[in-house]
Amino acid sequence: MRDASLKFFKTLLSTPGPSGYEAAVAEVWREEARSFADEVRGDRMGNSFATVGKGGTPRVMLSGHIDEIGLIVTHIDEKGLLYFKGVGGWDSQVLVGQRVKVQTANGEVPGVIGKKAIHLMSVEERKKVSQIKDLWIDVGAKDGEEAKGLVRIGDVAVLDQDVLELPNGRIASRSIDNRMGAFVVLEALRLLSEEEDLNAEVIASASVQEEIGLNGARGAAFGLDPDAAIAVDVTHATDTPGISKSENGDHAFGSGPVITRGSTLSPLVTGGLIETAEREGIPHTLEADANRTGTDADAIHLSRAGIATAVVSCPNRYMHSPSEMVQLDDVENCARLIAAYVKSLPKDADFVR
Repeated sequence: MRDASLKFFKTLLSTPGPSGYEAAVAEVWREEARSFADEVRGDRMGNSFATVGKGGTPRVMLSGHIDEIGLIVTHIDEKGLLYFKGVGGWDSQVLVGQRVKVQTANGEVPGVIGKKAIHLMSVEERKKVSQIKDLWIDVGAKDGEEAKGLVRIGDVAVLDQDVLELPNGRIASRSIDNRMGAFVVLEALRLLSEEEDLNAEVIASASVQEEIGLNGARGAAFGLDPDAAIAVDVTHATDTPGISKSENGDHAFGSGPVITRGSTLSPLVTGGLIETAEREGIPHTLEADANRTGTDADAIHLSRAGIATAVVSCPNRYMHSPSEMVQLDDVENCARLIAAYVKSLPKDADFVR
Protein backbone atom coordinates (compact mmCIF):
# COMPACT_ATOMS: atom_id res chain seq x y z
CA MET A 1 0.00 0.00 0.00
CA ARG A 2 1.24 3.51 -0.80
CA ASP A 3 2.60 5.40 2.19
CA ALA A 4 0.13 8.23 1.55
CA SER A 5 -2.80 5.81 1.41
CA LEU A 6 -1.76 4.09 4.63
CA LYS A 7 -1.41 7.45 6.38
CA PHE A 8 -4.92 8.40 5.26
CA PHE A 9 -6.31 5.02 6.38
CA LYS A 10 -4.77 5.40 9.84
CA THR A 11 -6.19 8.93 10.18
CA LEU A 12 -9.66 7.64 9.27
CA LEU A 13 -9.42 4.89 11.89
CA SER A 14 -8.25 7.28 14.59
CA THR A 15 -10.91 9.97 14.11
CA PRO A 16 -14.01 9.47 16.31
CA GLY A 17 -17.35 9.16 14.54
CA PRO A 18 -20.11 6.99 16.05
CA SER A 19 -23.37 6.59 14.15
CA GLY A 20 -25.09 9.94 13.80
CA TYR A 21 -21.99 11.86 14.89
CA GLU A 22 -19.72 11.32 11.89
CA ALA A 23 -18.93 14.94 10.97
CA ALA A 24 -15.24 14.94 11.97
CA VAL A 25 -14.33 11.73 10.17
CA ALA A 26 -16.48 12.68 7.17
CA GLU A 27 -14.41 15.84 6.78
CA VAL A 28 -11.19 13.77 6.83
CA TRP A 29 -12.62 11.62 4.01
CA ARG A 30 -13.81 14.63 1.99
CA GLU A 31 -10.48 16.42 2.33
CA GLU A 32 -8.67 13.39 0.89
CA ALA A 33 -11.22 13.12 -1.92
CA ARG A 34 -10.69 16.77 -2.88
CA SER A 35 -7.11 15.95 -3.86
CA PHE A 36 -8.23 14.04 -6.97
CA ALA A 37 -12.03 13.81 -7.42
CA ASP A 38 -13.98 15.88 -9.96
CA GLU A 39 -16.63 16.73 -7.37
CA VAL A 40 -16.90 16.29 -3.59
CA ARG A 41 -20.04 17.05 -1.62
CA GLY A 42 -22.21 16.04 1.31
CA ASP A 43 -25.94 15.74 1.91
CA ARG A 44 -28.39 16.53 4.70
CA MET A 45 -27.90 13.15 6.36
CA GLY A 46 -24.13 13.58 6.54
CA ASN A 47 -23.24 11.21 3.72
CA SER A 48 -20.16 12.15 1.69
CA PHE A 49 -19.77 11.75 -2.08
CA ALA A 50 -16.79 11.94 -4.41
CA THR A 51 -17.19 11.60 -8.18
CA VAL A 52 -14.94 10.87 -11.15
CA GLY A 53 -16.02 10.56 -14.80
CA LYS A 54 -18.98 12.86 -14.22
CA GLY A 55 -21.52 12.49 -17.02
CA GLY A 56 -20.27 9.07 -18.08
CA THR A 57 -22.25 5.85 -18.29
CA PRO A 58 -23.11 3.63 -16.55
CA ARG A 59 -23.42 5.38 -13.18
CA VAL A 60 -21.84 3.22 -10.48
CA MET A 61 -22.09 3.77 -6.73
CA LEU A 62 -19.35 2.49 -4.41
CA SER A 63 -20.58 2.49 -0.82
CA GLY A 64 -18.63 2.07 2.41
CA HIS A 65 -20.06 3.21 5.71
CA ILE A 66 -17.95 5.60 7.76
CA ASP A 67 -19.65 5.36 11.16
CA GLU A 68 -18.46 3.21 14.03
CA ILE A 69 -20.11 1.75 17.10
CA GLY A 70 -19.86 3.92 20.20
CA LEU A 71 -21.57 4.95 23.43
CA ILE A 72 -24.05 7.73 24.26
CA VAL A 73 -24.45 9.36 27.67
CA THR A 74 -27.97 8.92 29.08
CA HIS A 75 -27.63 10.07 32.71
CA ILE A 76 -25.19 11.87 35.02
CA ASP A 77 -25.65 11.04 38.71
CA GLU A 78 -24.91 13.12 41.80
CA LYS A 79 -21.50 11.47 42.18
CA GLY A 80 -20.48 12.62 38.69
CA LEU A 81 -20.67 9.16 37.08
CA LEU A 82 -21.98 8.90 33.52
CA TYR A 83 -24.39 6.14 32.51
CA PHE A 84 -24.71 5.22 28.86
CA LYS A 85 -26.21 3.07 26.13
CA GLY A 86 -24.48 1.45 23.18
CA VAL A 87 -24.63 3.08 19.76
CA GLY A 88 -24.67 -0.03 17.59
CA GLY A 89 -24.12 -3.62 18.63
CA TRP A 90 -21.72 -4.19 21.54
CA ASP A 91 -20.56 -7.29 23.35
CA SER A 92 -20.75 -5.66 26.79
CA GLN A 93 -17.85 -7.80 28.03
CA VAL A 94 -15.56 -5.85 25.69
CA LEU A 95 -16.38 -2.60 27.49
CA VAL A 96 -15.31 -3.53 31.01
CA GLY A 97 -12.25 -1.54 32.11
CA GLN A 98 -11.82 0.31 28.81
CA ARG A 99 -10.67 3.91 28.52
CA VAL A 100 -12.95 6.21 26.53
CA LYS A 101 -12.93 9.58 24.82
CA VAL A 102 -16.20 11.47 25.32
CA GLN A 103 -16.90 13.86 22.44
CA THR A 104 -18.24 17.16 23.76
CA ALA A 105 -18.83 20.67 22.41
CA ASN A 106 -15.62 21.76 24.15
CA GLY A 107 -13.45 18.88 22.98
CA GLU A 108 -12.65 15.38 24.15
CA VAL A 109 -13.07 14.40 27.79
CA PRO A 110 -11.16 11.28 28.84
CA GLY A 111 -12.71 8.70 31.10
CA VAL A 112 -12.74 5.05 32.12
CA ILE A 113 -15.54 2.47 32.17
CA GLY A 114 -16.10 1.16 35.68
CA LYS A 115 -17.93 -1.69 37.36
CA LYS A 116 -17.94 -3.32 40.76
CA ALA A 117 -14.56 -4.91 41.51
CA ILE A 118 -14.39 -8.70 41.60
CA HIS A 119 -13.35 -8.59 45.30
CA LEU A 120 -16.72 -7.05 46.19
CA MET A 121 -18.87 -9.45 44.18
CA SER A 122 -20.78 -12.37 45.57
CA VAL A 123 -20.13 -15.82 44.13
CA GLU A 124 -23.32 -15.55 42.09
CA GLU A 125 -22.44 -12.08 40.78
CA ARG A 126 -19.10 -13.37 39.50
CA LYS A 127 -20.91 -15.92 37.35
CA LYS A 128 -23.04 -13.30 35.60
CA VAL A 129 -22.24 -11.53 32.36
CA SER A 130 -21.76 -7.79 32.76
CA GLN A 131 -24.51 -5.75 31.15
CA ILE A 132 -24.22 -2.18 29.91
CA LYS A 133 -26.76 -1.01 32.50
CA ASP A 134 -24.34 -2.16 35.22
CA LEU A 135 -21.43 -0.10 33.86
CA TRP A 136 -20.61 3.60 34.02
CA ILE A 137 -18.06 6.12 32.76
CA ASP A 138 -15.89 7.87 35.34
CA VAL A 139 -14.35 11.14 34.09
CA GLY A 140 -12.77 11.96 37.44
CA ALA A 141 -15.40 14.54 38.44
CA LYS A 142 -15.84 15.15 42.18
CA ASP A 143 -19.62 15.41 41.88
CA GLY A 144 -22.52 15.70 39.45
CA GLU A 145 -22.25 19.46 39.08
CA GLU A 146 -18.64 19.23 37.91
CA ALA A 147 -19.45 16.34 35.57
CA LYS A 148 -22.34 18.28 34.02
CA GLY A 149 -19.95 21.13 33.37
CA LEU A 150 -17.84 18.78 31.27
CA VAL A 151 -20.37 16.48 29.59
CA ARG A 152 -23.98 16.77 28.45
CA ILE A 153 -26.65 14.13 28.03
CA GLY A 154 -26.45 12.94 24.43
CA ASP A 155 -22.68 13.32 24.10
CA VAL A 156 -21.11 10.26 22.52
CA ALA A 157 -17.92 8.41 23.31
CA VAL A 158 -15.55 6.00 21.59
CA LEU A 159 -13.06 3.62 23.12
CA ASP A 160 -9.58 5.09 23.49
CA GLN A 161 -7.76 2.64 21.23
CA ASP A 162 -5.53 3.89 18.45
CA VAL A 163 -4.02 2.06 15.49
CA LEU A 164 -1.57 -0.71 16.33
CA GLU A 165 0.79 -1.85 13.57
CA LEU A 166 1.65 -5.56 13.73
CA PRO A 167 3.92 -7.92 11.76
CA ASN A 168 2.96 -9.29 8.33
CA GLY A 169 1.25 -6.10 7.22
CA ARG A 170 -1.52 -6.38 9.81
CA ILE A 171 -3.08 -3.54 11.78
CA ALA A 172 -5.49 -3.49 14.72
CA SER A 173 -7.79 -0.63 15.68
CA ARG A 174 -11.30 0.31 16.67
CA SER A 175 -13.57 1.43 13.79
CA ILE A 176 -12.11 -0.87 11.12
CA ASP A 177 -15.78 -1.83 10.77
CA ASN A 178 -16.23 0.02 8.54
CA ARG A 179 -13.72 2.75 7.94
CA MET A 180 -12.08 0.01 5.92
CA GLY A 181 -14.98 0.18 3.48
CA ALA A 182 -14.97 3.97 3.37
CA PHE A 183 -11.24 3.83 2.69
CA VAL A 184 -11.55 1.17 -0.02
CA VAL A 185 -14.22 2.97 -2.04
CA LEU A 186 -12.16 6.15 -2.08
CA GLU A 187 -8.96 4.27 -2.89
CA ALA A 188 -10.76 2.53 -5.78
CA LEU A 189 -11.96 5.94 -6.95
CA ARG A 190 -8.39 7.28 -6.81
CA LEU A 191 -7.22 4.40 -9.00
CA LEU A 192 -10.02 5.10 -11.47
CA SER A 193 -9.18 8.81 -11.53
CA GLU A 194 -5.83 7.87 -13.07
CA GLU A 195 -7.48 6.05 -16.00
CA GLU A 196 -7.79 7.93 -19.30
CA ASP A 197 -10.47 5.79 -20.96
CA LEU A 198 -12.99 5.36 -18.13
CA ASN A 199 -16.56 5.08 -19.43
CA ALA A 200 -18.46 5.08 -16.16
CA GLU A 201 -19.47 7.87 -13.85
CA VAL A 202 -18.31 6.59 -10.48
CA ILE A 203 -19.48 7.96 -7.14
CA ALA A 204 -17.76 6.83 -3.94
CA SER A 205 -20.10 7.23 -0.98
CA ALA A 206 -19.05 7.31 2.68
CA SER A 207 -22.40 6.54 4.21
CA VAL A 208 -23.53 7.28 7.75
CA GLN A 209 -25.63 5.48 10.37
CA GLU A 210 -25.10 1.97 9.02
CA GLU A 211 -24.66 0.49 12.48
CA ILE A 212 -28.12 1.68 13.55
CA GLY A 213 -30.12 0.67 10.47
CA LEU A 214 -28.38 1.26 7.10
CA ASN A 215 -29.89 4.75 7.16
CA GLY A 216 -27.26 6.68 5.23
CA ALA A 217 -26.98 4.27 2.34
CA ARG A 218 -30.74 4.22 1.94
CA GLY A 219 -30.87 7.99 1.43
CA ALA A 220 -27.67 8.06 -0.65
CA ALA A 221 -28.83 5.40 -3.09
CA PHE A 222 -32.20 7.09 -3.57
CA GLY A 223 -30.51 10.39 -4.35
CA LEU A 224 -27.84 8.98 -6.67
CA ASP A 225 -30.11 6.51 -8.53
CA PRO A 226 -27.13 4.51 -9.87
CA ASP A 227 -27.33 1.77 -12.47
CA ALA A 228 -25.18 -0.50 -10.29
CA ALA A 229 -23.65 -0.42 -6.84
CA ILE A 230 -20.95 -2.20 -4.87
CA ALA A 231 -21.17 -2.16 -1.08
CA VAL A 232 -17.83 -2.64 0.69
CA ASP A 233 -17.68 -3.92 4.24
CA VAL A 234 -15.83 -6.31 6.51
CA THR A 235 -16.67 -9.96 7.00
CA HIS A 236 -15.46 -12.45 9.58
CA ALA A 237 -11.98 -13.83 9.06
CA THR A 238 -12.42 -17.52 9.78
CA ASP A 239 -8.81 -18.42 10.56
CA THR A 240 -9.15 -17.95 14.32
CA PRO A 241 -10.35 -20.53 16.89
CA GLY A 242 -14.00 -21.41 17.36
CA ILE A 243 -15.36 -20.24 14.00
CA SER A 244 -17.21 -22.76 11.84
CA LYS A 245 -16.05 -22.65 8.23
CA SER A 246 -19.00 -24.79 7.21
CA GLU A 247 -21.28 -21.99 8.40
CA ASN A 248 -19.17 -18.91 7.65
CA GLY A 249 -16.88 -19.91 4.78
CA ASP A 250 -13.09 -20.02 4.52
CA HIS A 251 -11.74 -16.46 4.60
CA ALA A 252 -8.20 -16.37 5.98
CA PHE A 253 -5.91 -13.38 6.21
CA GLY A 254 -4.10 -13.03 2.89
CA SER A 255 -6.85 -14.72 0.87
CA GLY A 256 -7.96 -11.40 -0.61
CA PRO A 257 -11.37 -9.81 -1.15
CA VAL A 258 -14.50 -11.79 -0.26
CA ILE A 259 -17.14 -11.63 -3.00
CA THR A 260 -20.66 -12.41 -1.79
CA ARG A 261 -23.13 -14.43 -3.80
CA GLY A 262 -26.69 -14.21 -2.54
CA SER A 263 -30.39 -14.07 -3.15
CA THR A 264 -30.66 -10.27 -2.96
CA LEU A 265 -27.54 -9.52 -5.00
CA SER A 266 -27.13 -9.01 -8.73
CA PRO A 267 -25.60 -12.05 -10.42
CA LEU A 268 -24.43 -9.74 -13.21
CA VAL A 269 -22.37 -7.45 -10.98
CA THR A 270 -21.26 -10.31 -8.75
CA GLY A 271 -20.28 -12.43 -11.72
CA GLY A 272 -18.38 -9.51 -13.23
CA LEU A 273 -16.38 -9.08 -10.03
CA ILE A 274 -15.51 -12.78 -9.97
CA GLU A 275 -14.46 -12.73 -13.63
CA THR A 276 -12.35 -9.62 -12.99
CA ALA A 277 -10.60 -11.22 -10.02
CA GLU A 278 -9.77 -14.29 -12.10
CA ARG A 279 -8.61 -12.24 -15.08
CA GLU A 280 -6.44 -9.89 -12.98
CA GLY A 281 -5.02 -12.67 -10.80
CA ILE A 282 -6.42 -11.11 -7.61
CA PRO A 283 -6.76 -13.67 -4.80
CA HIS A 284 -10.33 -13.90 -3.55
CA THR A 285 -12.84 -16.12 -1.80
CA LEU A 286 -16.61 -16.49 -2.10
CA GLU A 287 -19.24 -16.05 0.58
CA ALA A 288 -22.92 -17.02 0.38
CA ASP A 289 -25.91 -15.24 1.93
CA ALA A 290 -29.41 -16.65 1.59
CA ASN A 291 -31.15 -13.47 2.71
CA ARG A 292 -29.76 -10.26 4.22
CA THR A 293 -26.06 -9.47 3.83
CA GLY A 294 -25.86 -7.22 6.89
CA THR A 295 -24.29 -4.47 4.77
CA ASP A 296 -25.35 -1.27 2.99
CA ALA A 297 -26.36 -3.51 0.08
CA ASP A 298 -29.54 -4.47 1.95
CA ALA A 299 -30.77 -0.87 1.65
CA ILE A 300 -29.25 -0.02 -1.72
CA HIS A 301 -30.67 -2.88 -3.77
CA LEU A 302 -34.24 -1.95 -2.77
CA SER A 303 -33.92 1.74 -3.62
CA ARG A 304 -36.28 3.21 -6.21
CA ALA A 305 -37.12 0.48 -8.75
CA GLY A 306 -34.18 -1.65 -7.65
CA ILE A 307 -30.42 -1.30 -8.11
CA ALA A 308 -28.07 -4.05 -9.33
CA THR A 309 -25.91 -4.48 -6.24
CA ALA A 310 -22.93 -6.56 -5.16
CA VAL A 311 -20.89 -6.90 -1.97
CA VAL A 312 -17.10 -7.01 -1.61
CA SER A 313 -15.73 -7.60 1.88
CA CYS A 314 -12.38 -7.81 3.65
CA PRO A 315 -11.60 -10.50 6.24
CA ASN A 316 -11.64 -8.93 9.71
CA ARG A 317 -10.78 -10.47 13.07
CA TYR A 318 -12.43 -9.50 16.38
CA MET A 319 -15.32 -7.55 14.87
CA HIS A 320 -17.08 -4.95 17.06
CA SER A 321 -14.19 -4.71 19.45
CA PRO A 322 -11.51 -2.05 20.03
CA SER A 323 -8.93 -4.35 18.44
CA GLU A 324 -10.39 -5.28 15.07
CA MET A 325 -7.67 -6.54 12.75
CA VAL A 326 -7.15 -6.68 8.98
CA GLN A 327 -4.28 -7.47 6.66
CA LEU A 328 -3.33 -4.54 4.46
CA ASP A 329 -2.83 -6.48 1.23
CA ASP A 330 -6.41 -7.76 1.55
CA VAL A 331 -7.61 -4.16 1.91
CA GLU A 332 -5.54 -3.05 -1.07
CA ASN A 333 -6.78 -5.91 -3.21
CA CYS A 334 -10.38 -4.95 -2.47
CA ALA A 335 -9.72 -1.54 -4.02
CA ARG A 336 -7.80 -3.07 -6.97
CA LEU A 337 -10.63 -5.50 -7.71
CA ILE A 338 -13.35 -2.85 -7.65
CA ALA A 339 -11.36 -0.42 -9.79
CA ALA A 340 -10.53 -3.10 -12.37
CA TYR A 341 -14.17 -4.20 -12.59
CA VAL A 342 -15.55 -0.68 -13.00
CA LYS A 343 -12.87 0.18 -15.57
CA SER A 344 -13.96 -2.83 -17.67
CA LEU A 345 -17.57 -1.67 -17.96
CA PRO A 346 -18.61 -0.54 -21.46
CA LYS A 347 -20.72 2.56 -21.98
CA ASP A 348 -23.74 0.42 -22.80
CA ALA A 349 -23.38 -1.90 -19.80
CA ASP A 350 -26.78 -3.47 -19.12
CA PHE A 351 -27.68 -4.70 -15.64
CA VAL A 352 -31.22 -5.85 -16.48
CA ARG A 353 -31.90 -9.53 -15.79
